[in-house]
Amino acid sequence: MIARPLPLLAALLIATHVQAQTPSTAPSPVEGDYVVTDFQFDTREALPELRLHYTTLGTPQRGTDGRVSNAVLIMHGTTGSGRGFLSRNFAGQLFGAGQLLDANRYFIILPDGIGHGRSSKPSDGLHMRFPKYTYDDMVRAHYRLLTEHLGVDHLRLVMGTSMGGMQSWVWGYTYPDFMDALMPLASLPVEIAGRNRMMRQMIIDAIETDPSWESGEYTTQPTGLTGAIHLLLMMVSSPLQWQINYPTRAGAETFLHGRVDRYRSILDANDMIYAFDASREYNPAPHLEQITAPLLAINSADDQVNPPELNILERAIRRVPHGRAIVLPITDQTLGHGTHSLPAIWGPYLADLLEVSTPTPALHEARPPR
Repeated sequence: MIARPLPLLAALLIATHVQAQTPSTAPSPVEGDYVVTDFQFDTREALPELRLHYTTLGTPQRGTDGRVSNAVLIMHGTTGSGRGFLSRNFAGQLFGAGQLLDANRYFIILPDGIGHGRSSKPSDGLHMRFPKYTYDDMVRAHYRLLTEHLGVDHLRLVMGTSMGGMQSWVWGYTYPDFMDALMPLASLPVEIAGRNRMMRQMIIDAIETDPSWESGEYTTQPTGLTGAIHLLLMMVSSPLQWQINYPTRAGAETFLHGRVDRYRSILDANDMIYAFDASREYNPAPHLEQITAPLLAINSADDQVNPPELNILERAIRRVPHGRAIVLPITDQTLGHGTHSLPAIWGPYLADLLEVSTPTPALHEARPPR
C-alpha cells in the first residue's frame, strides 16, 4: 500500500558535505576489518582474501531466545562508505540518547561494501582485474561479516540509502527470516533499466573512452573522471535546492567547480566503473512475494534517480506481503535523491516501522535462524 506522507519537520540543517560527528551521548564508533578467505563471486571469480571494513556503535544484546535482538544494519550508497552515516544530519538525528536508533540500546553496524571505503576494491592494486562484483555478492559478504565475525544471528532492522536501499530489498528475499523489519530508502525493486541504466553507462563510458584511462592502468586520475562526476552530479541533483542555494550564475559555477574538485580528490576512476556497474544484475521484481518481514520503502518526489512518474514503487509494493511505501512531496527541505540521508524528514516513518515490527518471543520461536 502507498501511505500518506506525514507533515515534514520544520527545522532541518542542510549540509553541503559530510562531517563525521556522532552525538556526544552516543557510544564512540569502533572500526574493524574482517578478512574472508577465498571469497567466491557470482561471476565465478575469486579473491584469496576479501577485506570487509566496518564501523559499529553500541553492544549486541541477546533476547530470551538466545538470538541477538538489537542489531541494526545500515548500508551506504554508491561511492560512499559506512562512516558517511556518522554525519550530524544522520547520526545526530538517530544514534543519540533517546533517539530512534539510540546506540546505547541498539548495536549499529555500518559496513563498507565491496569496492567501497576501506573494504577491498580495484584501486588497491588489481585495477580492472578485480572481480566484477554484484549487489548479490555485496549482500552475501555482509551476511558473512555479521554471522562469522560479529556474531550477529538476527537483525532488528535492515535499512540502506540508494545502493544500500536496493541491497535492503535483496536482503529481504535472500535472508527472509534474518530480520524483523526492512526500510529501503531512495530505491526501486526492479531491474536497473531506462534512464537510470543509461546514466550509469554514461558514467562508465566517460571514463573508459578517455585515452588517459589506459585500460585502468593510469598513474594519475584520467580526465574522463571529470565527465563521470558531471553525470553523477546531474543524476543526484535537486533542482529546487540548487536554485534556492545558487540563484546566480557565479554562485552556481562556484558550487559546480568546488564539488567537482572535491569529488576528484576522493574518487578513483576504476572504483567508480565497478561501483556503477555492480547494479547490472539487480532485480528484486521476481522475488517480492518472498519478503516476509514488514517493509517500508521511502522515496522522495524530487529524486532524479527514481522519479515518481514511473509509478514503479506503487505497483511493486502491492506484491510485498507486509509492504508499505511513502513518496515524500517536494518541499524546500527535501534534497532530491539525497533526502535518503535526512532522518529529520523521514524519522516519523521509521518510528512507526519499529513499533509495528516489534518482535515477540513467540514470533522468534516460530522463525528460527536460517
